[in-house]
Amino acid sequence: MAKVFRSPARHGYAVEVSPFIPNRVACAAAQYYGIAGCGTLLVLDETETGICLVRSWEWSDGLFDVGWSEANEHVLVAGGGDGSLQLWDTANHSGPLRAAKEHTQEVYSVDWSQTRGENLIVSGSWDHTAKVWDPTLSPSLTTLRGHESVIYSTIWSPHIPGCFASASGDGTLRVWDVKSAACRLAIPAHKAEVLSCDWCKYDQNILATGSVDCSVCVWDLRNVRQPVNRLLGHTYAVRRVKFSPFSKTVLASCSYDFTVRFWDYSRNQPLLDTVEHHSEFVCGLDLNLHIPNQVVDCSWDETVKIYTPVCLSDGAHSTAP
Repeated sequence: MAKVFRSPARHGYAVEVSPFIPNRVACAAAQYYGIAGCGTLLVLDETETGICLVRSWEWSDGLFDVGWSEANEHVLVAGGGDGSLQLWDTANHSGPLRAAKEHTQEVYSVDWSQTRGENLIVSGSWDHTAKVWDPTLSPSLTTLRGHESVIYSTIWSPHIPGCFASASGDGTLRVWDVKSAACRLAIPAHKAEVLSCDWCKYDQNILATGSVDCSVCVWDLRNVRQPVNRLLGHTYAVRRVKFSPFSKTVLASCSYDFTVRFWDYSRNQPLLDTVEHHSEFVCGLDLNLHIPNQVVDCSWDETVKIYTPVCLSDGAHSTAP
């Protein structure tokens, strides 16, 4: 059974589990489906009986993504519809520690680097640029240009320092090297907008993309002529893809078709399960690094849900909703 947190009049865009506190989750949300109004950043704790609110902050514009610091368990970064990144501290009730507004359009993606000896934030914006920041959010360290449309997703490599991937409305998946501020690889991943990308936690050459064409593609950077696998099943745009932290070939995707799907791309029949427990677009998705097989998602139906899908917990195929 899923545990549910309801956030009235707040439509969930992104969730991320804390890298330090196993039962803690952040959710970035917006009023009026992010089209107008303000945003809310929620910090939630899973308890024995449900999900409780630890802290919430308001921002003057919709919040579209959130990332926890990999260096400080109290700090998070969020990306806003006003082109800003804000740094928040769970010990600080009032407002953000600081905010930086360099992007000229919505910041749709933020991610905190995970590789040792690095402490960097990457942001992706509708202004077609990605920016790299140090954790003070003082002027950005570098701006990366190359995408010909909106950037929806920017994700650090968990393996290679100074390397991140981006997914864009121009249909490409790009891999960037921060030191040389250059695009190392541009993959024409889909013939439609690419809304999400993620790195495999076990293999530095494997990434996944999710697209408006309803497909999830798995890519091997050593041979990008065609995907390793094309995962079909969603009936509307795939909003987010996430690799499992516990299983090399397992990934999850959520979609505007109201479902979350679980896949093992190494299998002939890759679809493991379809979870249909939301009544609106499912926009946010994360897999808990501490609690094997635990999934968190959020939706425009004003809920955050924490659950363990049967298909992951028993390792067997299941078609139960």
